[in-house]
Amino acid sequence: MQKIDMIINARHIYTLQGEGVGYLENNSLAIDKGKIVAIEPIDEIKKEYTAEKTIDAEDKLVMPGLIDGHMHTTWCTLRGLAQDVGNWMMHGAGPFTTKSTDKSMIAGAKLGIAEAILNGTTTIGDDGNLAEEVCNVVYKYGVRGNVSVRIREALEKVYEPGALYEYSEDKGNQTLEKTLRVYDKWHNKDDRIKVLFGPQGADFVSKEMLEKVKRLSKERNTKISMHLSQGSRETKQMEMRYASRTIPWLARKNYFDEDFIGIHLTDALPDEVKAVVDNGASMVLCSGAIGIIDGIVPPAKIFQDVGGNVALGSDQANGNNCHNIFNEMKLTALFNKIKYEDPEAMPCWKVLRMATIEGARAIGLGDITGSLEVGKQADIILVDLNYPSLQPIYAKPMRNFIPNLVYSATGREVNTVIVAGKIIVENKKPLTFDLKEVFAEAQEQADIVGEAASPQFWEVNGVNAIYMKEGKL
Repeated sequence: MQKIDMIINARHIYTLQGEGVGYLENNSLAIDKGKIVAIEPIDEIKKEYTAEKTIDAEDKLVMPGLIDGHMHTTWCTLRGLAQDVGNWMMHGAGPFTTKSTDKSMIAGAKLGIAEAILNGTTTIGDDGNLAEEVCNVVYKYGVRGNVSVRIREALEKVYEPGALYEYSEDKGNQTLEKTLRVYDKWHNKDDRIKVLFGPQGADFVSKEMLEKVKRLSKERNTKISMHLSQGSRETKQMEMRYASRTIPWLARKNYFDEDFIGIHLTDALPDEVKAVVDNGASMVLCSGAIGIIDGIVPPAKIFQDVGGNVALGSDQANGNNCHNIFNEMKLTALFNKIKYEDPEAMPCWKVLRMATIEGARAIGLGDITGSLEVGKQADIILVDLNYPSLQPIYAKPMRNFIPNLVYSATGREVNTVIVAGKIIVENKKPLTFDLKEVFAEAQEQADIVGEAASPQFWEVNGVNAIYMKEGKL
């Protein structure tokens, strides 16, 4: 009999293998050295293995950990400050982002990543200026990280609508050099962290920088994660600068391939979506953020219909308010049903795949995580079925687990989180960070940012300033 690290005995398992959801009943997962070594009926596992730790998941649903393909965790200290605003980036978030500091953003990263983990996310797809600090948090908290380092030449300031961004070649070179430093230090560290190149968008960097980024990312065998056709604002910038929409302009430069991850595609036309897919690139959909910021449903269904892989992302808490893939699954299903006036559009099993195996494939981790399979990393969550949102349970004539996960679960049902075979949340308690300390640090920094942002907030006099004056917030 072989001694291994962990055995999980489960009544209900969703492996996400194959084209569906891979349901298994009364099976066990055998885990050793961070990987799944067997998935077999409980009695068979008992004959073959003993373990340092055995988990009885009789009243739990066992499934792959969730993939958050695109996040800006460093903005989590700005939660709830830029909703319900037209010109979100400049007049909503701008007064607060321009007054944020490295300290406030690191506190945000700790809060955002902690929130995501507690809601069942095992892979963090972060993007931002403080990538090295985020990598450090990811490493300490024990989660998996797909971290892209922000590359930007546009000067950081509040631009008036219609103003062309001003570029700084020095700023671009500095951010590119930082990308290379972070890559050299963190890429493939502990087999949990991948470092990607993250030009903020085709409108935020010069064509020369985009070409350099592509060449260097290929040399280092990593991916490019970039905001793409993010909205009408980006389209206007590209038309002013290049007399072209973003995707046709990049397509003419052969920029799309299997190593390109496009974020949002909010303003992409159907033929542009097809051009991205035809060249092997993937997409990350942030339904909650784009719904709140732009009131738009991005073309993820079109992307899938023409053969592309789509991941879900929570984006940032000053847009979306939360880092919770359960929220993204529900909103993605609902928004697409409403958009297409079709209750069968974007069914629950499909958005679960977007949150797991298809999401993993979209961000380049499909051979590592996203499904429960022998040889893959043991990234697993246990969902407590003893919650009103998941009761009662039906096993026939149909199973109701997935409809309830997508349409009524909130993330608070997640009981246990395992990454690379190590438990990082057990019985809802984080084992790798102190939540009270995370809250205290975030609040201290929020108080400082709020004070510093006040003059510009009132000067801009955006919608939320007006709401404050009218006693509506």
